[in-house]
Amino acid sequence: MALTTPARPRVTPVPARQRAPRTVARRRIASAGVLIGLLLGAVFAAGPVLWMLSSSFKSNTQIFELPPRLVTDTFSFDAYAAIFTNPETVRFFINSYVVAGAVTILTLLVAIQAAYAFSRFEFRGKRIVNVIIVSVQAVPPITLLIPYFGLMVGLGLYNTYPGLIFTYMVFTLPYAIIMMTGYFNTLPKELDEAVRVDGAGSFTALWRVLVPISIPGIVSVGIYTFMIAWNEFLFALTLTRTIDMRTVPIGIQLLMGQHSYEWNQIMAMSILGSIPVLVLFLFFQRFFISGLTAGSVKS
Repeated sequence: MALTTPARPRVTPVPARQRAPRTVARRRIASAGVLIGLLLGAVFAAGPVLWMLSSSFKSNTQIFELPPRLVTDTFSFDAYAAIFTNPETVRFFINSYVVAGAVTILTLLVAIQAAYAFSRFEFRGKRIVNVIIVSVQAVPPITLLIPYFGLMVGLGLYNTYPGLIFTYMVFTLPYAIIMMTGYFNTLPKELDEAVRVDGAGSFTALWRVLVPISIPGIVSVGIYTFMIAWNEFLFALTLTRTIDMRTVPIGIQLLMGQHSYEWNQIMAMSILGSIPVLVLFLFFQRFFISGLTAGSVKS
């Protein structure tokens, strides 16, 4: 007995004219969803910053009024005036600039030379040193707080600029060396080899050839280092004792009194403390992004 195959139902294809409107509608829905998601994310990210900026121009009474208002009828500059006319708060900013600037410069000087050695030379113990540098990144800073306190007291560096600077460099150098080594690895070795052929040494090859073309990587590492030193709180609190050595994060915390908080001054000082990093990022944004991208890939 012969088996017969049942006939398959014919599927009528949808005309292209009918498919096109559906595709366009789906794309519009997808685009609208992405746009709504981006707007929600922008509000979530920018909302606290806008509220902080608005509160810095209010009095403490206006900050807690109900219903809350982002924009008030009267703007007060009393909080900023109180900060700029107080020698202690001005000193906080001076200390932060000195410490963060010194940490950034010293970290870059050491990291550039160390990264050049790791990228261009083979030496005994290179792999072990690399492992140590990477391992330091994995150590939680809080575990080193008490040992560093004892070390700085023993060396006589407690409550001094060098004490903060050298401590911060311990946490900024590993990342800086890793990033700069990755960036130097993207540059052809023929560049510095050509300089040596002309009779110059490795020092000249580094500072006359590689450093000028490594500005994006240097800028990205410098901004990261400055941000770490500028925003650090825990070690700045532990390794300093007097008001004249406190930094901006500690100064913000000191505005929180036992019985009352100067919220408008806290917001104003937070805004002023955010400006240096924001300005650096805006001016060097192009170098920062390209430096991070190039330094994270090894050719």
